[in-house]
Amino acid sequence: MTATTAPLLRLLTLARPMRGGLLLAVLAGAGTTAAGIALLGVSGYLIARAAEHPNVTALTIAVVAVRALGVSRGLLRYLERLTSHEVAFRVLGDVRVRIYRRLARIAPAGLRDLRSGDLLARLVSDVDTTQDLFVRGIIPPAAAALAGGGAVAVCAFLLAPAAGALAAGLLVAGVAVPACSVPVARRAARRAAAARGDLTTRVVDAFSGAHDLIAFGAEDRAIAAITAADREFTRQARRNAFVQALGAGLGTAVTGLTVWAVLLLGVAAVENGDLGRVPSAVLALTALAAFEAVAPLPAAAARLADTGSSARRITAVLDAPVPVREPSDPLPPPERPVGVRLRDVRARYGPDGPWALDGIDLDLEPGRRVALVGPSGAGKSTVAAILLRFLDHQGGTVTLNDRDLTAYAPDDVRRVIGGCPQDPHIFDSTVKENLRPARPDASDAELRASADAARLLPWIESLPQGWDTPVGSHGVQMSGGERQRLALARAVLADPGLLILDEPTAHLDPPARAELTADLLRVTRGRTTLLITHDLAGLDAVDEIVVLDHGRIVQRGTHEVLVRQEGLYRRLWTVRQGAGTAGVPLR
Repeated sequence: MTATTAPLLRLLTLARPMRGGLLLAVLAGAGTTAAGIALLGVSGYLIARAAEHPNVTALTIAVVAVRALGVSRGLLRYLERLTSHEVAFRVLGDVRVRIYRRLARIAPAGLRDLRSGDLLARLVSDVDTTQDLFVRGIIPPAAAALAGGGAVAVCAFLLAPAAGALAAGLLVAGVAVPACSVPVARRAARRAAAARGDLTTRVVDAFSGAHDLIAFGAEDRAIAAITAADREFTRQARRNAFVQALGAGLGTAVTGLTVWAVLLLGVAAVENGDLGRVPSAVLALTALAAFEAVAPLPAAAARLADTGSSARRITAVLDAPVPVREPSDPLPPPERPVGVRLRDVRARYGPDGPWALDGIDLDLEPGRRVALVGPSGAGKSTVAAILLRFLDHQGGTVTLNDRDLTAYAPDDVRRVIGGCPQDPHIFDSTVKENLRPARPDASDAELRASADAARLLPWIESLPQGWDTPVGSHGVQMSGGERQRLALARAVLADPGLLILDEPTAHLDPPARAELTADLLRVTRGRTTLLITHDLAGLDAVDEIVVLDHGRIVQRGTHEVLVRQEGLYRRLWTVRQGAGTAGVPLR
C-alpha cells in the first residue's frame, strides 16, 4: 500500500455506511454509458437498414429503441450525478466534522507545526478536492468496466477478431494511458497542494497583519510574496492541466487507431462473407461508442493523484498526536473549591525537545493568589497549558483536589480551571456575543455585572449601539486595553474555581497596564488565582511569587522578601525601577 493509496482507502471507509448509494451510482453510471453505446449502435443499424429500403414496420423496433435509449440515458445520468454527489458531500461533511473534533482535541499545543493559512487550506480546499475520489475516482472506472465489457461482448457476438482489437484498445486507453500519466500527475498534484497551502497562508497572514504591514511600509514586500506564491501555484496547476490534456490526447489517439482496426476487420469480414453490411455498421459504431466509457479515465487518474495529495494532508491532521491523554474511565467532575498541587513536574513539547519545565513544585490553594514571573522562555505559559489540559506533563505529579489531574476528563477540568489568555480572540460580532461564549445562558444582568467588574461597562454604554455594537474582525474597533478587559470580563463571567491570567497586560502602554493591573488585583481578591506576568507592578498584593528561569524555580516568596534577597527577582525589580515607569514589562 503506497503513501498515496492509504489515505484514499481511509476516505473510502467513511463511505461504508453509504455503500448502497455508491453502488446505485456505479450502476447508473454504467447504465448511462451502456445506453450511449447502444444508442449509437442501434442508430448505425437503423441507418444501414434504412439504406436497404425495407418495409417501414421493419424499422419500428429500432426507432422505438433509439427514443427509449435517448430518454433513459438522460435519466440515468441524472440519477448517477445525484447519488454520487450525495455520497461525496456526505463524506465531505463527515471529514470536516472529524477534523473539527481532532482540532478540538489537539489545540493549541498540537498545532505548533501548522500555520493558520495552511490549516485553512486543508480544511477547505483539500477537503473539497476529496469529492473527486467518488465522483471521478470510483464511479467512472467501475462504470467503464461494466459498460466496456458489455460492448466487447456484443462485438464478440458479431465478429470475434474485432472484439479482441476493441478489448485491447479499451485496456490501453483505460488502463495503460492513465497508469503512465499517474506518476507525473502525482508529483504535480503534490507540488500544487503544497503551493496552494503556501498561497493561502501568505494571503491569510497579509490580511491578518494588514495594519502592521501598512504601518511599517512592508505591504509591497507582502504583495510581492503573495504574487510569487500565486505564480508558483499557477505554474503547478498548469503542469497538472498539461498532464490531464496529454492523457486525453493519448486516449483519443488510441480510440482512432482501434476504430480503424475494427473497421478494417469488419470490411474484410464483409468481403469474405462472414459478416453482413448492416452488422458491420453496428460493429464499427459500437466500437467507436465504447470508448465513451474510458474517455474520462486519464483525466480521472490525474485528478485522483491530486485527491491523493489532498487526502494525505487531511490524514496528517487526523493523525496528529494528541498532546493530552483522555482517561477511559474519567473521575466525576471536580467540585469547588479547587486546590491544585504540582510536584517535581517536568514537561516538553516534543519527544526530542528541551525541557520547558524541569522539576517544579507549585501549590495553588483555595483563595490564594500566586504570581509566576520570569524572563521569556522560562516555562510560565507551559504551567498554564498543563493546568488547562492542553499539554500533558512527562514527569512528576499534578493533582486537582488531591486526585490525579489526568484522571479527569479535559473538559471537566476546564470547567473549573479557566482564565484570560495573552492574546484573546475577539469574534467578528457584537460586544454581547463576544461575552456569551464564557456562559451562553448568562442573563443580561450577569453580563452587566461581569463587564462592570472588568471596568468595561462605561465604555459599552458609551457606544452608539451599546451591547449590540459590532467590534469588527479580531476586534479592530477596540483598543488593546478594551480587548484585554473584554477577556477579563469573560473570565469573570465564567467564574472558574482557579483563574489563570496569562500575561494579561501584554501589548499595553504603561498607563493602561497600570490601570488593568489594579483592576485585576481588585477582581481576583479572594479568588484562587495564578497570575503569569512579566510586569512586577502590584505583585506586593499577591500571596506568593514564584520565579522561574529555564524551566526551574529559582526563587519563591513574597515581594517584600524577594526584593531584599540577591537573585533574579531583585535584578528584574531593579531593571523596572531603573526604567522609571510603573508597569514596564520585563522581556
